[in-house]
Amino acid sequence: MREALASRDTLSVRVFNMNYIIDGHNLISKIPGLSLSMPDDEQRLIELLIRLGKQGRHKLEVYFDRASIGQAGEHNYGRVRAHFVPQSQLADDAIRRRLSTLGRSAKTWVVVSSDRAVQAAAREAHAGGMSAEDFSNLLQASLQAGSAPPVRTADEPLTEAEVREWLAIFKGPRK
Repeated sequence: MREALASRDTLSVRVFNMNYIIDGHNLISKIPGLSLSMPDDEQRLIELLIRLGKQGRHKLEVYFDRASIGQAGEHNYGRVRAHFVPQSQLADDAIRRRLSTLGRSAKTWVVVSSDRAVQAAAREAHAGGMSAEDFSNLLQASLQAGSAPPVRTADEPLTEAEVREWLAIFKGPRK
């Protein structure tokens, strides 16, 4: 049993010490506790990825399509970069463009998507590929191992610390 756990932990460390390009909406639907119908689904995924990013030396880029007007653009969260693609474009196309800009270094990235066309683009660019289901399983294994807090459902109340943090943000100096 210990050998199995050790090998799983080694795989986890090896897999999570890579760079990832993630099809965000594709992944959300595969993570227990998250749903595309949640108003804050994208932010919840970003929070999980931030926690994951703190565990290793990898970069995570997540792409979301159908950004509402005024929301399109890039936002950096430490090792996580979120790309909100304008409504007139698809995240799949933005991922393909990103792969083409990586050139030879694409081989150091893994594309996370269950979309066959996106997986084909990853193979063509010589990047690695992983299904959203497989990435979700690895992410959940990491969360269950206690290395990151678990996903909280929408109906769970905030902790006292979280309430204080939000109050500090909203009561902070105005710009």
